[in-house]
Amino acid sequence: METAPKPGRGVPPKKDKLQAKSKKRQRYWEEETDPTTAGASPGPTPNKKRNRQFRPQRPKNACIPKKSRISKKPQLPKKPREWKNPDPQRSLSGAQDPFPGPAPIPVEVAQKFCRIDKSKKLPHSKPKTRSRLEVAEAEEEETSVKAARSELLLVEEPGFLEGEDGEDTAKIHQADIVEAVDIASAAKHFDLNLRQFGPYRLNYSRTGRHLAFGGRRGHVAALDWVTKRLMCEINVMEAVRDIRFLHSEALLAVAQNRWLHIYDNQGIELHCIRRCDRVTRLEFLPFHFLLATASETGFLTYLDVSVGKIVAALNARAGRLDVMTQNPYNAVIHLGHSNGTVSLWSPAMKEPLAKILCHRGGVRAVTVDSTGTYMATSGLDHQLKIFDLRGTFEPLSARTLPQGAGQLSFSQRGLLVAGMGDVVNIWAGQGKASPPSLEKPYLTHRLSGHVHGLQFCPFEDVLGVGHSGGITSMLVPGAAEPNFDGLESNPYRSRKQRQEWEVKALLEKVPAELICLDPRGLAEVDIISLEQEKKERIERLGYDPEAKAPFQPKPKQKGRSSTANLVKRKRKVKDKEHRDKVRQSLEEQQQHKQEKAKPMGTWPSALDRFVH
Repeated sequence: METAPKPGRGVPPKKDKLQAKSKKRQRYWEEETDPTTAGASPGPTPNKKRNRQFRPQRPKNACIPKKSRISKKPQLPKKPREWKNPDPQRSLSGAQDPFPGPAPIPVEVAQKFCRIDKSKKLPHSKPKTRSRLEVAEAEEEETSVKAARSELLLVEEPGFLEGEDGEDTAKIHQADIVEAVDIASAAKHFDLNLRQFGPYRLNYSRTGRHLAFGGRRGHVAALDWVTKRLMCEINVMEAVRDIRFLHSEALLAVAQNRWLHIYDNQGIELHCIRRCDRVTRLEFLPFHFLLATASETGFLTYLDVSVGKIVAALNARAGRLDVMTQNPYNAVIHLGHSNGTVSLWSPAMKEPLAKILCHRGGVRAVTVDSTGTYMATSGLDHQLKIFDLRGTFEPLSARTLPQGAGQLSFSQRGLLVAGMGDVVNIWAGQGKASPPSLEKPYLTHRLSGHVHGLQFCPFEDVLGVGHSGGITSMLVPGAAEPNFDGLESNPYRSRKQRQEWEVKALLEKVPAELICLDPRGLAEVDIISLEQEKKERIERLGYDPEAKAPFQPKPKQKGRSSTANLVKRKRKVKDKEHRDKVRQSLEEQQQHKQEKAKPMGTWPSALDRFVH
């Protein structure tokens, strides 16, 4: 039966006009009803709780159609989605790109920048380690492709010198080269007449922008040789034997007659290192921040300029040391001795890494190319030899000179220069990775004094020569790399950029203990040391902890396989195995002691059968 609602309860409350005019939003599952036909007044519906008791009861066995949850809108059949190819790349003008996608990179070009040897298979290791190696290999391959693609941005090309109709290039004079090149390149050839303070030693900065030179009679100067702007010029009133820039052009190391002195680019003395006395030669290792000094007393000293401490002082036991150079590839110091040998040194070892017998007489000069592959030496026997440093240390070529070479130097692209008296000879090879050919010189130049210092300028086809008459800057086409890395050696960097580079270089400083002959061995596993440590661990514990596979508990139901329970079960089994192994080792030791305590010369007794 239907009951009529009581008056007053079903009356909706009064609302504002705007709220009264607003209609109730219809849900998608509700049927559309006309308020006039239903007999309901327009307005908000009461709450559900309040509307339950006034809902009319339906008679039994009455069928009421269920409300559809689907809207009454006509449903259109869905069309299958058609996969369309994306439109080809078009330019702003609307023309279609005939070569879509990235440009293909030749395999040979990408292989030049690849640093991973793919001929070696990945070792059989744990899955996690193997996945990391695969990810590193994929990243290296992607990096090599990017480097090969960005090689197109290196627009500069190395220079070269060719004679007309088979003309010998060694007969071309510097005046002819200056007339043929542009004005900017011609300005790089100059002579400084400084006879009253010579002979001179010189050094270029790593960026190739600044030049420092020091005379035997105390004259020290530094300048921007491109713009000819003088940075500082002083006279130390003492003999100067060698001079070197440190990590930047702001610091200068000068080997004076007694001690080693450090100056800034204004000529102000900052440090006097008295532990480095009677220094004859200087070499700076830029990635390790080490200043290597060779002295008359026969000591090779390594000074860490970042903290001001001496890392190592090694006694070469070969007398006076006045021939020294560094290997730019692995930072190993090469020393030439009076007995004709060249020794290779590292601050991590007190003995030389290797000794090479090069000449029958004393060694006068040593130099190593930028790739660390070839070493050139000259001796008192007037021989000029080139050695292979890739493990064999065998001479590749030799040439007898009319006068022994007192100075040697390699350029960035593999050109070799030798100073013989007042003559400078330059030999060239087939390329950067090939040794120079000693058959015919590439260039020859005669100076106004005897040569005492040689160095090629980085990133410039210029050779700086220090002699008894001053300084000479020669033009040598094809000597240097045409493109430079702006993040590593930027000749045009500002003062702020140099300071930021110094901070990054200090953070990336390589420890002195990592200097070795083959730096690639640092990335490999030392199997011999690993086996030795494992053997010592077994002797210390009394058993091999890695002989048996670790215990893996079986999963259980009803929450008994929680992380805490698994850890407890593993620890329990591990402790039990440890106790058994310790008990067994103690029994073996006790039995061994009893066997030692038993006298060897006594006769066996009949009661020995009851011992066990």
